[in-house]
Amino acid sequence: MLILYDFGNSVCCQKVRITLVEKSLTWEARRVDLFKTEQYDPDYLKLNPKGVVPTLVHDGTPVIESTLICEYLDETFPDPPLMPSTPAERARMRLWSKFVDEGLFDGATELSFSAMFRERMRSMSPELREKRFRNVGDPRRTDRFKSTYEHGVHSPFVLHAIAAYERAFRLMEQTLAERGPWLLGKQPTLADINLMPFVARLAYLGLLGAWTDGRPRINAWWAMVQQWPSFRRGLHDLISEAEFAEMRTHGPKIRTDVERLVAGLRAS
Repeated sequence: MLILYDFGNSVCCQKVRITLVEKSLTWEARRVDLFKTEQYDPDYLKLNPKGVVPTLVHDGTPVIESTLICEYLDETFPDPPLMPSTPAERARMRLWSKFVDEGLFDGATELSFSAMFRERMRSMSPELREKRFRNVGDPRRTDRFKSTYEHGVHSPFVLHAIAAYERAFRLMEQTLAERGPWLLGKQPTLADINLMPFVARLAYLGLLGAWTDGRPRINAWWAMVQQWPSFRRGLHDLISEAEFAEMRTHGPKIRTDVERLVAGLRAS
């Protein structure tokens, strides 16, 4: 039995759901509402001491960290394979996992926060806002969120986010030119799945073109992704219209500043 502790528009949950769908697996979804800080419930922390989503429970055994969950699913349910068969190719695949885990995850968080969640927190009472900051659970994340709340897209952490995406997209365009149409060749792998939610978030915020204008191979990859059934069923179709509307409303408000920052990175 598979249980996924999940939150709909979480990028990390989305890549696990895409993997589950591609494997034709069934699972029980249990919602963990991040905005109600349910991730810090003592019973949930017994499963995931970090207090984050997702958590997969397979026959009673919890597996945490979305990148590790995806690899666990591929090793446990090997058909269809989503990891290459050779060590060298698996290392190539994991390079993209590292881009996500060491840069794009924080990047998507900062850009989403500066565009949308900052507006939500502005409408909170000071007491509730401080409670939300205290409940982050990681002093480094608290510092990032406070900076982004105070300065928006002008926070240095947002510049770090934009730079992380620029580094990844620069290599992605080159890799697709050499190996495409998917990152490792003819078939999608976990390399592609790991990236899909992080590219989708930029697209749904109306910001993707700031990085992909002049990068035709990434645009072709993204067009394929949007037509891939597992992406649609595991990500796109599970986002509510209210969530789409929020992203469409707030993302364009920071687009000019994001484009300026991306242009500055490319010129430097």
